[in-house]
Amino acid sequence: MTPEQHERYGDELYEALVGRTTVAPLTEREPDIRIEDGYQIQQRMIQRRLDAGERIVGKKIGVTSRAVQQMIGVDQPDFGQLTSSMAFEEGQPLPLGGLIQPKAEAELAFVLKHDLTGPGITATDVIRATDYVVPCFEIVDSRITDWKIRIQDTVADNASCGVYLLGQTRSTPRQVDLNLAGMVLERNGELFSTAAGAAVQGGPVNAVVWLANTLGELGLPFRAGEVILSGSQSSLIPVQPGDRMTCSIGGVGSCEVVFTKEAA
Repeated sequence: MTPEQHERYGDELYEALVGRTTVAPLTEREPDIRIEDGYQIQQRMIQRRLDAGERIVGKKIGVTSRAVQQMIGVDQPDFGQLTSSMAFEEGQPLPLGGLIQPKAEAELAFVLKHDLTGPGITATDVIRATDYVVPCFEIVDSRITDWKIRIQDTVADNASCGVYLLGQTRSTPRQVDLNLAGMVLERNGELFSTAAGAAVQGGPVNAVVWLANTLGELGLPFRAGEVILSGSQSSLIPVQPGDRMTCSIGGVGSCEVVFTKEAA
């Protein structure tokens, strides 16, 4: 694909984001689109957000579970960039009015106290650079009609980023084995799913290692203070106003989110 096509599709996805509309899958319109093209389109979409006054506050890892990778025909995760308008804290109602076709994921977020610049990053490096970890919810959202995505579509669409909400309970990865820590997810008071950290790339720290090294090869470092979403430990859950969800991670803590139609 040409730079002009990257720009055009990036603008199209940004306008869909702002207008709360969807577009036809890029993979249907551009059969030869590559993952590399998707990242170029993503960068254009992100630049439009920065030009509108947002700022980068972190990164996210997507497509971490084997089931999702098999569903869209890939053998590796992808990544997206988190911007300031996506961030919520536990205790804030999370409005769905600005999203299009949201689905919730429960996962673990890393907040960094030091920069991390790959390649060559190890698990020890990630643990040393982490200030704390917290349970969190990511609300993914697709600008692709009916979530009819292949890997190139979701990469172009900033890894289907919507918004995220961080829990208040902070812990350190030096105090708990995150691979073995079990997660319990409840929706409206009923058990929805259980999982262990090892379900995400062999462990959340390993997922962050992969991302740090992948971004390092592209000249993109992690910065101190950034939030890194390490990948879903639950299946995707469609959400609607009035839903209440809680995720609890053994040895780490819990996080609750309440969804509303519009901002309070």
